[in-house]
Amino acid sequence: MADRRLFQSVADQIVALIENGAFPPGSRLPGERELSERFNVSRVTIREAEIALQAIGRIRIKTGSGVYVSEMVPQEAGQLPQVSAFELTEARSLFESEAAALAAPIISDDDMATLRDLLAQMAQDGLDDEAVTAIDRLFHLTIAAASGNKAIIHVIETLWRLRTEIAEVRRTHASVCHSDGTARQREHAAIVDALARRDPQAARVAMRQHFSRLLEAMLDATEEREIEETKHRAAASRARFLMSARLN
Repeated sequence: MADRRLFQSVADQIVALIENGAFPPGSRLPGERELSERFNVSRVTIREAEIALQAIGRIRIKTGSGVYVSEMVPQEAGQLPQVSAFELTEARSLFESEAAALAAPIISDDDMATLRDLLAQMAQDGLDDEAVTAIDRLFHLTIAAASGNKAIIHVIETLWRLRTEIAEVRRTHASVCHSDGTARQREHAAIVDALARRDPQAARVAMRQHFSRLLEAMLDATEEREIEETKHRAAASRARFLMSARLN
């Protein structure tokens, strides 16, 4: 137990040196002998500490070359990855389509009543983006829960965290939310209809079509935003050029 605590202590000290800049990303760590003298431990303990650090992604051990500090800092447990709205929507299409197919034969009458109530809420006028997102989230999570598969439920809940907690994803969704209300309501209604008929294939297809249309809307919105940003940059460059020309 003491040896285990020792190599962990050494590993923590190496991480501290990395974070303080003593060993920058991409740099080569000193050899085992030098580190063992530095920390007053055996070379075996240094080797164990390095293996532990490699396991969590802080260093890379290259046989015949040495030990190097990783270029990228590993994510903390539970930290969300930085994904694009397009990557997220592709993943949601895969998982939520199958969740709908699993839910179709076994969805309860209570869940169907909840989905119909949410459809009615979506059709209300004057809803802001936050309210729309909350209703949409509950709609999709109700279907996920109805699948009865805890692993799928967990994955879809995590995907919704990405949807609501990553700023760039929120921005991309906001760019299409104002104009796709009618299409979204129609697609959700088709999903509910397929579930009501207890038709797995129809539920899968309806959910997939919903996300396919959403991806197309995102692409269109992104292209429009990039065009506008290019126009703004060109206008700013033109103004600077004209001002420079007048001064000369």
